[in-house]
Amino acid sequence: QVQLRESGGGSVQAGGSLRLSCEASGNTYSGYCMAWFRQAPEKEREGVAGISLGGGSPIYADSVKGRFTISLDNAKNTVYLQMNSLKPEDTAMYYCALRSSYFCRPSVSVRDYTYWGQGTQVTVSS
Repeated sequence: QVQLRESGGGSVQAGGSLRLSCEASGNTYSGYCMAWFRQAPEKEREGVAGISLGGGSPIYADSVKGRFTISLDNAKNTVYLQMNSLKPEDTAMYYCALRSSYFCRPSVSVRDYTYWGQGTQVTVSS
């Protein structure tokens, strides 16, 4: 059983930055992939960035490439999302997700993930 706890959301002006954190607790030591998703009102949940404990290049949605950076602290079982140059269209509820698998590869597909956090709100004003 894995539990995810997001933090770091908030309100920021366009062009500003936020850093989201997601700490995983429970049995995660066998290997896992983690990812960030977001969902704006009346829109589908979309993948933002994904990363694997096993390494490899993280992946990003085209809409955030060059602005967002995902990273993983293995010792803390925590994934981060550094968000720079934020735009109003980045406003959404951001969700952390985890897939427990030793050989998983980074992905931003909702169907790949088993565990989900409660979400943290990010609001970017003009």
